[in-house]
Amino acid sequence: MPVPSVSSSVSDSGRPAPSSLWRNADFRRLWLGQTASQLGEHASLVVLPLFAVLTLHASAAQLGALRAVGQAPILLLSLFVGAWVDRWRTRTTMVLTDVGRAVALGAAALAGLFGRLDLHGLLALAFAVGALSVFFDVAYQASLVRLVERDQLVRGNSALEGSRSAAQIGGPALGGTLVSLLSAPLAAASSAMFFALSFLSIRRIRRSESLPARPEHPHPSRVWRQIQEGLRFVAGNTALRTVCLASAAFQFSFAATMTVYLLFLPRELHLSGTVVGLALAAAGPGALLGSLLAARLPSRFGHGAVLVGAAAVGDGAFLCVPALHGSSAATVAALLAVGFVFGFGGQLVNVTVMAVRQAVTPDGMQGRAAATITFVGGGLTPLGSLLGGFLAQEWGLRTSLLVTAAGMMLSPVIMALSPLALLGRELPVAHGTPAFNSKGHSCRCGAWWRGRSRSACRRRPGGSE
Repeated sequence: MPVPSVSSSVSDSGRPAPSSLWRNADFRRLWLGQTASQLGEHASLVVLPLFAVLTLHASAAQLGALRAVGQAPILLLSLFVGAWVDRWRTRTTMVLTDVGRAVALGAAALAGLFGRLDLHGLLALAFAVGALSVFFDVAYQASLVRLVERDQLVRGNSALEGSRSAAQIGGPALGGTLVSLLSAPLAAASSAMFFALSFLSIRRIRRSESLPARPEHPHPSRVWRQIQEGLRFVAGNTALRTVCLASAAFQFSFAATMTVYLLFLPRELHLSGTVVGLALAAAGPGALLGSLLAARLPSRFGHGAVLVGAAAVGDGAFLCVPALHGSSAATVAALLAVGFVFGFGGQLVNVTVMAVRQAVTPDGMQGRAAATITFVGGGLTPLGSLLGGFLAQEWGLRTSLLVTAAGMMLSPVIMALSPLALLGRELPVAHGTPAFNSKGHSCRCGAWWRGRSRSACRRRPGGSE
């Protein structure tokens, strides 16, 4: 299915083309709510580890355990959440998760004010926020498909990922500054306020979602069948199968890297909490630029080339960090540059992968496909965090950071060796959904990785003009 240009006035379906995306009031409400939610989430991801390291003086193993507990819901809940989201309204799911996270962080703020926020409390809070975030993240990805046209998916994802980039700018800086200058309770309270704002925005979405009929008393076996359908669909699709493998390699290595990184900055480079927050936030401006270019670069250079190149450059930037010494201005500048490049490459990959995943997935399978990829890709993150803590304790911070950062390079290698790398300038289509060439005629070849242009379809049996 070709991606219409911005100048197009009407799509194949007769509805407004991508230029009218921001006229969609429900999309604006989703975008605002998702932006606030991501800001709260990114702030909390920095608040909890920094509070453990700087206030509770947590060891490397304890920090690894804290991060693993927060990431464990990805492994434990993703598949069930996917089946849930495909059967329920995404708006309801997002609203309830926003309320839950606001209440959990608000309770933690009160506990901290009374001096009762210890490591055990942080572990419970990390798990609760992580579990609710799994629900929200799967729901908002599935929600976009129900709010916009398929030819608006790239621009819609670009906007949503752009807001996530803004959260990456403000969240870590806000969280690090509040923990360093004020207190962990105030930092937790700030995250709670952002989730409350997300709730107020998303609850105003008015578009009715069409859902398949549900039995009044669904049998557990039906849920398992739905989960198995999602697993079979992803495993049987070349693009999604490759995405799962590449995502698993990246998420495992990145979780280990970040556990060591959060120890390396304050203890090896002797940076303050504020500077650590700024170093983490440096990924935000790069990600913002990446999200802006993600709507253009794939259609110019091909989706496969963008995926492999952006992943190699972004992930490779972390290999420079172990060479840094001291807390000089040059060191801080280098950290900011590394964060910027990593954010830029990572965001190009995120937007492009999400658009490909949504394009090849039928509407009724969106939640389960997103959850399956999250389960396979993110399910190893708890183990990665534990490994990072173990390596930091046994091998030292600098050596451990080099090894874990090198592991992140497995992701672009996996994509480069797969048919995904040959994906051209046009988005693939869901199985059974005909693509349309420039003359409006269908093309049923389905082998979208064979070439970068529609001319490849004419060389395939079954292609038509």
